[in-house]
Amino acid sequence: MPNQNQIANPQSGSLPQVKTPEMNDRDFLNDCLATCKYLTDSLNIAVREASHQKLHQDMMQILIETHQGAREAYDLMFRKGWYKLEAEEEQKLQQAYQQFSGYSSQFPYQ
Repeated sequence: MPNQNQIANPQSGSLPQVKTPEMNDRDFLNDCLATCKYLTDSLNIAVREASHQKLHQDMMQILIETHQGAREAYDLMFRKGWYKLEAEEEQKLQQAYQQFSGYSSQFPYQ
């Protein structure tokens, strides 16, 4: 029985019925997305700590392009049904909203 809270597309593309050591299209895309996530995490730190303006600008451009690449990999995986999301229950969303909505009064600039 499918999970009612799951957000996903039907799987498309040809994947082997039995997993072999060889990488298939889903494996390559998954590796691409994981690498982009790792790179963006690392680049965020590098951009924030860059001491030279030109270096900061160049690394910022690389960070933006890496984020775009990650989004494209995610979109393709989701369209092919290779990336699934779990929908949260409305009650839990409302609880989180209530919990954090009062925090904005603590921000120095509103």
